[in-house]
Amino acid sequence: MDRIDFFRDLSIIIVSAKLCGLIAQKLKAPQVVGEIIAGLLIGPCCFGFVGTSDYLSLIAEIGVVMLMFSAGLETNMRELLRTGPKAFAVACVGVFFPLVGGTLLYSCFYGFSAVGSDSFYRAVFIGTIMTATSVGITAQTLKELGHIKEAVGTLILSAAIIDDVIGIIVLTFVIGFKNPDSKPTDVLINTGLFIVLSICIGFIMYYVFKFIDKRHPHQRRIPILGLALCMFMAFAAEEFFGIADITGAYVAGLILCSLNDSDYIARKIDINSYMLFGPVFFASIGLKTTLSGFDKELALFSAGFVAVALLAKVVGCGLIAKIMKYSFRDSLKVGVGMMTRGEVALIVAQKGLSVEMLDEKYFASVIVLIIVSSVLTPIILKLLYSNQQPQPEKSS
Repeated sequence: MDRIDFFRDLSIIIVSAKLCGLIAQKLKAPQVVGEIIAGLLIGPCCFGFVGTSDYLSLIAEIGVVMLMFSAGLETNMRELLRTGPKAFAVACVGVFFPLVGGTLLYSCFYGFSAVGSDSFYRAVFIGTIMTATSVGITAQTLKELGHIKEAVGTLILSAAIIDDVIGIIVLTFVIGFKNPDSKPTDVLINTGLFIVLSICIGFIMYYVFKFIDKRHPHQRRIPILGLALCMFMAFAAEEFFGIADITGAYVAGLILCSLNDSDYIARKIDINSYMLFGPVFFASIGLKTTLSGFDKELALFSAGFVAVALLAKVVGCGLIAKIMKYSFRDSLKVGVGMMTRGEVALIVAQKGLSVEMLDEKYFASVIVLIIVSSVLTPIILKLLYSNQQPQPEKSS
């Protein structure tokens, strides 16, 4: 692609992504769905106005790193620690059931393979895509219904945060084990070393940023330095430890999430992400999706993919909630609240494509899952809460 053509394509992507995002928002769907559809419309799948290129792939990679940095910044560490064992148990089961279900689904369609083979890791990666929970839609639904601060709402939101952390760890392990030169012990050692490094750097950087934040609150140098930390952690994770760059970016966000100005940093980062890097990333998913290989078998696989992904969350998370003595209805709320998929699933799928663990034709299945779960979750939650009045907020 010519350098000048790149600027033309970039302008088409930005306008179409934002237009489709606004339309999706008007239809009560997440903007990300509209941005993906924009990529489908302008890409090879439909009109062919824009094609994939190394330039766009690089911007999309920056976009995904910034998205994960923002996700880390928006994590409420105190709430994460406060919810404790219950949320952790829901999150663990919410990862385990989809991981196993996705692996079995792929194996049933394309054959069971020996552990350690490429086909086995492809099957495991399908399960890895299913592990992620996108809590944004659930949070907005619970807020609109007036139940976000209740026990079940808090459990869902906290479990979803922990779920994403565990999902990223699973992604890191799967990518590490897939490397033919790596050994299980090497992956464990590298992961352990990265965690130790993250704690050490995190401890130092937190107090450095806290000092700067105290002396220069709400200064633009803080988000600039935060972005530099994000990029360094993304680089160090992949270059020195063989861990996904998005893991490093997420850790960078966690390091800074307890600062007084963490919201300020997130807002400044979101400006860049909202205007350019985010739309390019989500539109690039649509650009890479083609229907050329979408035959009857892939259509059937996509239907199974969606069914297994949704049911695994509902059954797994709902079952553990029931074991913890929640009522059947509340347990179902937990399961349904955990079944939405969004940007994290796309990020994992994108990473799988970049390390050749996922064929691009399966992006269609992931997109269908995101759209179906985004539509069904608010509807089902509204039905489950239909006979329950919001609890009045306690006066301070």
